[in-house]
Amino acid sequence: MSDTQVRPPIEEVELSLRGMTCGACAARIQKDLNDLDGVEAAVNYATESATVVYVPGKASPQSLIATVQSAGYD
Repeated sequence: MSDTQVRPPIEEVELSLRGMTCGACAARIQKDLNDLDGVEAAVNYATESATVVYVPGKASPQSLIATVQSAGYD
C-alpha cells in the first residue's frame, strides 16, 4: 500500500479588483474568498489583484466573482 495521497485537480485564476481603498478592503476580500470551500486566495492591494487557487466542482470563476461582488467590490 502506498502513502501517497490523491489530490484533487486545481485551477488558478488571477482576478483584477476594483473599489479597494485600503489594506482592510484587501483583507476583507481575501477572507471572504478563503471562506469558500476549496479556495485559497491571496489579495494584493498594491496591484489590485487576487491570485486564487480553487478546486473545480467546489468553486468556479463565477462563484469567485460573485463573492467579490457580494463584498461590495468589482
